[in-house]
Amino acid sequence: MSDGLPLQQANISLKKTNKSAISDAEGFYTLKNIALGEYEIAASYTGFKTETKKISITDSTAVIVNFNLKENNTLDEVVITGTLKPVSRLESSVPVEVYKPAFFKKNPTANIFEALQNVNGVRPQLNCNVCNTGDIHINGLEGPYTLVLIDGMPIVSGLSTVYGLSGIPNSLLERIEIVKGPASSLYGSEAVGGLINIITKNPKNAPLFSADAFATDWGEMNIDLGFKGNLSKTTSILTGINYFNYSNPVDNNKDNFTDVTLQDRISVFQKWNFGRKNNKLFSMAGRFFYEDRWGGEMQWEKKHRGGSDVYGESIYTKRWELLGAYELPVKEKMLFSFSYTDHDQNSVYGNIPYLAKQRIGFGQLTLDKNIHQHDLLFGTALRYQYYDDNTTATVKEDINWIPSLFVQDEITLHENHKILLGARYDYNSNHGSIFTPRVAYKWKINDNNILRFNTGTGFRIVNLFTEEHAALTGSRDVIVLEELKPERSYNANLNYLKKIFTNNGNFIGLETTAWYTHFTNSIIPDYDTNPNQIIYKNLDGYAVTKGISTNIDMVFNSGLKLILGATYMDVSKTENGIKTRQMLTEKFTGTWAISYRINKLFLDVDYTGNLYGPMRLPLLGDLDPRKPYSPTWSIQNIQFTFNKFKNIEMYAGVKNLLNWTPNKGNPFIIARANDPFDKNVEYDNSGNALATPDNPYALTFDPGYVYGPNQGIRSFFGLRYTLK
Repeated sequence: MSDGLPLQQANISLKKTNKSAISDAEGFYTLKNIALGEYEIAASYTGFKTETKKISITDSTAVIVNFNLKENNTLDEVVITGTLKPVSRLESSVPVEVYKPAFFKKNPTANIFEALQNVNGVRPQLNCNVCNTGDIHINGLEGPYTLVLIDGMPIVSGLSTVYGLSGIPNSLLERIEIVKGPASSLYGSEAVGGLINIITKNPKNAPLFSADAFATDWGEMNIDLGFKGNLSKTTSILTGINYFNYSNPVDNNKDNFTDVTLQDRISVFQKWNFGRKNNKLFSMAGRFFYEDRWGGEMQWEKKHRGGSDVYGESIYTKRWELLGAYELPVKEKMLFSFSYTDHDQNSVYGNIPYLAKQRIGFGQLTLDKNIHQHDLLFGTALRYQYYDDNTTATVKEDINWIPSLFVQDEITLHENHKILLGARYDYNSNHGSIFTPRVAYKWKINDNNILRFNTGTGFRIVNLFTEEHAALTGSRDVIVLEELKPERSYNANLNYLKKIFTNNGNFIGLETTAWYTHFTNSIIPDYDTNPNQIIYKNLDGYAVTKGISTNIDMVFNSGLKLILGATYMDVSKTENGIKTRQMLTEKFTGTWAISYRINKLFLDVDYTGNLYGPMRLPLLGDLDPRKPYSPTWSIQNIQFTFNKFKNIEMYAGVKNLLNWTPNKGNPFIIARANDPFDKNVEYDNSGNALATPDNPYALTFDPGYVYGPNQGIRSFFGLRYTLK
């Protein structure tokens, strides 16, 4: 039971025996043939705190043991992302947000990219109206500033920042940890805006089999499968398969271009855990990902790929990943972690091919040691990067080795006071030495109030053609004015966490963070100087992102649960004394997830949504009739989940209830959609488009005016099956 409501499929186990059971739809369970004696019995359920009780079996009389599990609000989850070692979230000196699979089931999606739309301060950003590639913004910073990890390994970066966030099977997801703000002192380049760490399940704790499939009335189909097996007493294996297909071209805005990219995608993930006599860790995992996506004119077919007759953007992606962790068989706690990715990109944007290969190898050795009040972590890492493409910007293949050393010391000054000191040294064969220190302080005022202060530095080494999709598509010329130097950032944030328990058992969690980040050598694409160009250079000045965000979690005995978030921020750049707001950054965002359980009907109702403030958008000149700022916009969803039957959940709902799309209020979204190869555009002597009767706004073809999904209202229906 939980707050008087039955929990179906809770795990009940008798410790130090092989006796276990699963609760039924009414919350009942039975354990039989128990020998006389004293025992501990435990009840556990995903998303709830495990409860343990002592029982005594003295005769054949049945013993009734009732459990009332309390929801785990993730405040005391064990997290690893902030400090590279497992620690309770409440005890971590670095603020870490945790999101469990139950959160993402409130609005089921086909990939993690879309799933993050309901996380406060995190926004999936589409970068192209035609091929719908995108990246993840954290606190207003663009995707290349966000490092995405799988099980702590930097596996999603470079090319996969734009193309590889899809296809991570949800069946393998244990939780997602998010750190906002620079973390380069532990993770190196790209960890400037924040971290998203995707933690996969331990095969020991995963269900034997799980299946989750849904379809929408747009013709989208998503299937997610998970299998667990034991190859021996010491070896367990977990397999996850995700398949997504969308093959129904739709053109609701009547511009003769697909509103949503067509996709055929499969991803296979397998994780191995090896038991060792000394209980030390040894695990390995691998993933294969293949995707065929295209968008363009409605009459486009495969035979038009790369030609100049019908415009289409077609992307074939093949990707292999390998990662693992091995705890060394020594007395000290030493962990060797490694990852390798191989990414093959075969793309055409109209008649422009983009063929690229990227390989990234990563190895890291850490020593975790406690000396009195010092909790020390020493580490060394080596990163290998290979990149090559067919663009003129890459004259020869780029090979880079980056060795690193880092150290961290978390000092317990007092039971309620901790300070964390950290530093990292990287040597980049192209850019030389880079040093990134950080300091964190945690004051546990009492069990229900915690204050944290963090400050540090970050750095990012830029590769335009793996990170900036705008450099590949559309008719703008890419101009790189100088050799680009690494960006540097200086960050400070203040975090306050408060827990409130009411007398009647309700819970309220409140977390507020204020941050300030100052960037030097910023590389911000310049769309303003020349409407026919995208100009890249190190900023002759500085950039700043600052703001405040608040998350509120509320759990009521009535069955009502609320997760609310709001962020206000100011993202700007200052050059030659002039301050301007950066492109595609909103002033404010809001997110919510409101859930209610109707126990008599075995029905859960989830109402989720987000709200985004206006963003400055890239126009093509003074005559461009499109709005320079986006409106305030919102995507809202509702879902009904029926879970009366054992092992089965049925769910249905509506996405984008308001039927919002970015073309509302604009004469068009894609510039010159009727002439995507600019065959009828006339130019002046400087190469600027001229206004003509056929082109009254003096535009060239450009699909880069995009800030939100172009998919309207749609219904969905799905089914989940779990065998534990």
